Amino acid sequence: MSWIAISDADSQHYSLNGLDAGTPARARQGEALRRGSLVLETRLSPDGRPQNLLAHRVNTPEKRTLSFQAIPGGGIVFVLHQAGETTHAVVDLDSSERADLLRITYSWDVSKNWARLAIERPETGWLTTTLIENAQPLFTDDIRSMTLAPQLLQMDDDVEFFAVSDQIEPLGPMPSLDGLVPIVCQGRYKPLAEIRPGDIVETLEHGAVPVMGKIARNVPARGSFRPVRLRAPYFGLQQDIIVAPDQKLVVSQPMVEYMFGCEAVLVPARHLVNGTSAIWSDNHLTKTYHQLILPGHETIVAAGSALESLFLGRMRRKPERHMASLLAPVARERLPEHLLSAHQVLRPFEAITLVEQCAA
Repeated sequence: MSWIAISDADSQHYSLNGLDAGTPARARQGEALRRGSLVLETRLSPDGRPQNLLAHRVNTPEKRTLSFQAIPGGGIVFVLHQAGETTHAVVDLDSSERADLLRITYSWDVSKNWARLAIERPETGWLTTTLIENAQPLFTDDIRSMTLAPQLLQMDDDVEFFAVSDQIEPLGPMPSLDGLVPIVCQGRYKPLAEIRPGDIVETLEHGAVPVMGKIARNVPARGSFRPVRLRAPYFGLQQDIIVAPDQKLVVSQPMVEYMFGCEAVLVPARHLVNGTSAIWSDNHLTKTYHQLILPGHETIVAAGSALESLFLGRMRRKPERHMASLLAPVARERLPEHLLSAHQVLRPFEAITLVEQCAA
């Protein structure tokens, strides 16, 4: 089981048995959830104004408060007060990039007296964490109240969603392809979910290469995880495929060289949503994504289009980052090192212009 609550401005969902799994709950209603994570995604005010991103307060049977605030100067303040004790953490941010989407994750494990506040920029891969000494859980009554009684919750308009899991949610590189996306594997198209480590896939740069690993994760279908449907025949696709917003396509058309002076560019799927060639796919509450780990961060052939595989950078040299990620079960020495792609990543207005010109 994982996600027990997901809420945004339009819908609220809560179940102690899990929103998709339907498995026995780890805690009863009214008890503390002794292990879990609260995740929220937000954009910060470009004018630097203070924001009460998320705030919840109850006075019975005891006073309990929870708040996430963005403060002028580029910082996130987290406060959790209950049973006369206060858990507090502050994370400084680079104020020059305040408009970026942030993913804020508070994770806790009371049995280990451990808690962590993490801030990520999903669009760039930037990540910072701070450990919290006084680990405190969330109570299931409070989680239900936050989710199903939005009038009792203060949530800034810039918050895209919040969700609560009964797991320590991983940080860092995330999968970004639907399991049904067909990948050229050993000479034929094969659904990504069926590909295994050791299989041979076709890449643009190095031809046939072995799959070194594979990751999958079930996430809220909101914010940076909101599914995008890329539609055929655009982008060379032979069929529609579902990807995460930050999945990058490698686009190499004559118009690319004319507009940008290079053979190919990278375009995040979120920049392609225009109601025609790419649309939001909002018929999911949660979504399971998959991705492949290849030796050199090669480009895979998916349904006729070229897509980036998982980028690891130098994670193998960073033990703490490795242990906090989905790749923790894999020995660091078995992970490849990846160099940044040589291709330019298009900004939103550049991607929009390219799609319009290619469609003209």
